[in-house]
Amino acid sequence: MEFPFRNTVSRLIQLFRCILSIFLEKSFFYFLLWGGYFGLCPLALYNFPEHSAVPKGTLINNQGMERVKFSMEYIFRASPSILYTFLTTPACLVRWFCDEVDIQGQVFTFFWSGSEEVAEVIEDFEDERIRFRWLEAENEAEYLEFDISISPVTGETVLVVTDYCDEDELDDQKRLWDSQIQELKKETGG
Repeated sequence: MEFPFRNTVSRLIQLFRCILSIFLEKSFFYFLLWGGYFGLCPLALYNFPEHSAVPKGTLINNQGMERVKFSMEYIFRASPSILYTFLTTPACLVRWFCDEVDIQGQVFTFFWSGSEEVAEVIEDFEDERIRFRWLEAENEAEYLEFDISISPVTGETVLVVTDYCDEDELDDQKRLWDSQIQELKKETGG
């Protein structure tokens, strides 16, 4: 004797599996996490620390925009010592990075067209690396880092700039750093 609802049960199981797979998709978790930002889902108010669809270590600004870390690598003819000087001294910083800078111990105050940003040096290895933390940054895990090394193959100086920005500003930030580093290259002789 054949079960009369066999096809119906089979279809319900398929439907349940389909709904379950959609539910388990990351896009659904993104809806749960970010939907509340747009007034769609109250679960977005809850912090899902280990089951979040947002990758671990991802930073979110106060407007709900994802912050991304990016690094850019540049080749210089100048020695690490000269490059480090251009990253850490007021007379050199104003030649490529800012309009004015005031250094008080480990605190750098940068001025650009009437605005100012204050950064604290949180890591400093002479001729190798300097890392700043912006004091007014929304997330203390963000930093601006200049890492200097010598290429073992070519012997050229390599500068890696690491910074953070909103995800939708990534291309603009990369263009800005390209422009700034071109100025630095001019000042250091390439």
